[in-house]
Amino acid sequence: MTTRTITPRYDPLVLRSRWLQLPAGDPDAIAAARSNAGVDFAAASGRIWETDDYIYLPVTVNVRDGDTIRRERVSFALGSDLLVTLQPVANFAPFGKALARISRTPHLADSPHGVMYALLHALNEESERVIDRASEVLESMSDEIDLATTGYNERGREIGVSDMQDTIARMNDAEEIVSRCQETQLLLARAARHLRADLPAEQTQLASLLDILIADINGVQEHASYEHDKVRYLQQSIMTSLDVKQNQIVKVFTIITAVFLPPTLVATFYGMNFTFMPELSWEHGFLTTTLLTLISAMIPLWYIHRRGWLR
Repeated sequence: MTTRTITPRYDPLVLRSRWLQLPAGDPDAIAAARSNAGVDFAAASGRIWETDDYIYLPVTVNVRDGDTIRRERVSFALGSDLLVTLQPVANFAPFGKALARISRTPHLADSPHGVMYALLHALNEESERVIDRASEVLESMSDEIDLATTGYNERGREIGVSDMQDTIARMNDAEEIVSRCQETQLLLARAARHLRADLPAEQTQLASLLDILIADINGVQEHASYEHDKVRYLQQSIMTSLDVKQNQIVKVFTIITAVFLPPTLVATFYGMNFTFMPELSWEHGFLTTTLLTLISAMIPLWYIHRRGWLR
């Protein structure tokens, strides 16, 4: 006789009894939850706060919608029998993955702690998607970054600061996104640790899952830190390259000034209105003055070339 293992089926009614979703823009639903369930997000004021019935845990998350990154606030109120979430909209997109996870592992819906685990897991995955988007943006700018150091624009001129303003602006946006993701990971890790500490002792399987989740959150945070370091390195590389080019321009003007300063001094000398200047009566006075001017220009040019300042 063959023994068959019966897998528990997902029951939406069980999930609704464990998880109450409140849209942030629905004051009537928030007031009803305060009256019926005793949850008061206004009193929590966006901070970690514990009462006799709930632990309030706010998390700021980044949500990717195509090429757009939005910053949203989600607040959890974790009770012994009920989890309440104050979220931007009723159908918050990142929570769709949490529902899919709960449908695959129905035992998560047996407790509010299991539901919150699934929600935090979904938010962590969403944060990783945002970081991947920032990484894609940086990779797409690799050619532009190469142009900043060695390239020329469409007119055949060396790339300057004005040519790189758009690239620098987009790189700054990428740095801001990654920095926000680092903050999100800190908040997610804090919420996961509080969830782990509040977990009943008999839920050993969920405790193991939470330990893995905390490790995953820390791993995504390390990924964000790596991307942040890469952005800062690229920013520094571009700015250093542009500074070098600007210094080269200044060097050219300095060399020109050094070369033409002695001839200018000669011209100024002979432009003075003295009564007696014997050179004016010389047969080859004009040629002598011209050669003197040329030699006075060649001497600093030779010296600059000898010192290697023309490279």
